[in-house]
Amino acid sequence: MTASNIHHLYNNSTYVQTALNKIQSLLNKPQRTLIGLTGGPGSGKSTLASYLATQVTKQSEQIVCLSMDGFHLSKTQLSALPNAEQAFARRGAPWTFDSAAFIERVGRIRHAFQQEDILWPSFDHALGDPVENDVCIAKNAKVVLVEGLYLLHQQDGWQASKPLFDEHWFLDVPLNIAIERLAQRHMAAWGFSHAQAMERIEQSDGLNAELVARYRDQADWLLRV
Repeated sequence: MTASNIHHLYNNSTYVQTALNKIQSLLNKPQRTLIGLTGGPGSGKSTLASYLATQVTKQSEQIVCLSMDGFHLSKTQLSALPNAEQAFARRGAPWTFDSAAFIERVGRIRHAFQQEDILWPSFDHALGDPVENDVCIAKNAKVVLVEGLYLLHQQDGWQASKPLFDEHWFLDVPLNIAIERLAQRHMAAWGFSHAQAMERIEQSDGLNAELVARYRDQADWLLRV
């Protein structure tokens, strides 16, 4: 989907406009609010988070949108695991992230409002590894939106994640649509045929998508685009 198509889709989405209104109202509160945006692979979390941040920052710089991806275990860390081959094959599964570091960093963000800036890792897709301390959450940021797969997950060390957020939004995209988006992404990135892309998805992303979908009903709000 092109940038112009995304802009048109989001501009005409009641859910997206409601999300913008929610964020605007939170900016009027005296305290910081943390929003978790969860959804399966291919649901469009990163694209939506970026759009929301862009629209809001036209009027205020007090919002920051972050990705969970910076807490992927690095390739060096994966190689050191006893099940390294499986870890690389299933990279993106809940246990291939540093959940403890994620929970610690989000906890710091909760208590840092007007006290200190907090640094956050990004993920370099070209290198396939996290980049530590690449993003700065300014101490005056009132709304912090974090997008990721496992913010509602209750196993694999993620149990303490859910209570850290004031609101949980779930990007509720039908599984077949998300899977097809992933297939198109793999075809464009690696020159796969559709069959090859689907085979790869069945081995990893499809399993993750089914897992994330189980937590849909735990969110405070289902956002459909």
